[in-house]
Amino acid sequence: MNHSLEERIEQLKLKNATEKMNVFGRLLVDNREMSLWEHDTKTLSWGVRRWRRKALKFAREHIRPLAPEADLHPHDYDPKPIMAAAAREGFQTLLLVPPLGSASMLPYFKGTAFQVAVVGEEFATECGGLALLLLAHNLGIVPLLLSGSLRNIFRQMIPFYLKSYILGRPECMAFAITEPGAGSDVEETEGGAKAKLVTTAKYSPEKKGYIINGQKCFISDGAIADKVTVYAKLEDEGIESWTCFLVEKGMPGFSVGRSERKMGQRASDASELIFDNVFVPNKNVVGKLRSGWANNRNVLNYSRPVVGAMALGHGRGAFERCLEFCRKTNLGPKRLIEYQDVQLELADMAISLWAARSMIWQSCKQFRCYQSGSASAKVFASDTAFKVCNQAMELMGDQGYLHKNGVERSWRDSRLTQIYEGTNQINRLALFEHHLSTDFGMATD
Repeated sequence: MNHSLEERIEQLKLKNATEKMNVFGRLLVDNREMSLWEHDTKTLSWGVRRWRRKALKFAREHIRPLAPEADLHPHDYDPKPIMAAAAREGFQTLLLVPPLGSASMLPYFKGTAFQVAVVGEEFATECGGLALLLLAHNLGIVPLLLSGSLRNIFRQMIPFYLKSYILGRPECMAFAITEPGAGSDVEETEGGAKAKLVTTAKYSPEKKGYIINGQKCFISDGAIADKVTVYAKLEDEGIESWTCFLVEKGMPGFSVGRSERKMGQRASDASELIFDNVFVPNKNVVGKLRSGWANNRNVLNYSRPVVGAMALGHGRGAFERCLEFCRKTNLGPKRLIEYQDVQLELADMAISLWAARSMIWQSCKQFRCYQSGSASAKVFASDTAFKVCNQAMELMGDQGYLHKNGVERSWRDSRLTQIYEGTNQINRLALFEHHLSTDFGMATD
């Protein structure tokens, strides 16, 4: 029987060709038809899988409708409703397990940051700015958890979580390390030694606390935060004395300055915080005095994989919108997706994103995040995302440049992930530093 070329090609596809195998041979071939997203989700443990599905649903129902307007008019929309919705769903309390938090227990003790990372990808797929709005407060909370101080955890973190998770009335926290003269400097060892810090804490024995003066800048959620974990050097000392303090909105002398107008991730504010003789009582010291530098560096170990996951979401969002465009758009007699060179480009984008996801998930699969793994995942994922966003815009041409199609927003959002949580150059140095003695050290005779 003669068959057309199209029929022969169809018969040679693995799914059809395996019909000629015996029953045991067929059992060894995975012919399940499912999306890349579903395939990856099924590899996860039940608890993480649950949060990934839940985050996808929340992102499509709450973030997607709000994203265009929040990006165009970031200073005019009200972030409280979506933050309250996220709190009711348990997304704001993923750093502790029940009954104090909402993280699934077994996955949490295998990888503390894993559940936050999978949520971050789903949120950022729809909008980087709204993802940052909802996730940055975890960054503000982490110093309390990683301080190892039961006093801080029980006095500050747990009441915060109970109010958010049980009552659905979330407060927002922010993380403040960046200063006008010290950005990525305070995220790397040599830079830290040279950093020009201005935020200073002076002990007041009469008041039994510290007087903080100085300034922080580019603080995500700084304008809306109810509490801020602020790092300040002690008077007449250097960064070695860095100490973390919990500063609360309403404390006399604490105010919000300029709110930046950003290129990307616009829906989350980046604000200047001003400290003018702000009194902070002893009970608001986070951890031990002078432990702030170590605490800060470890916070970054836990946050960098999540930033990488957010970058992955930006790239995936651009890819998904570009894929839909290629399905619907004709070039000559065929749809774009039917051209082999377009298929090659789309496959390259999917492979890049898959590789980035694998690296992020691998870096999260331990209870304690470690410096080199976290830094490498953040670098690879953010560089990959920016490349994929560029590829999407090139495939879509002038349509990729239009705000309504969402790809140029993903491109703008992804660029920031190569900068914050330490520039990618700083993160490369973090990898080198971590393995200087084991892998990169100079050989000696």
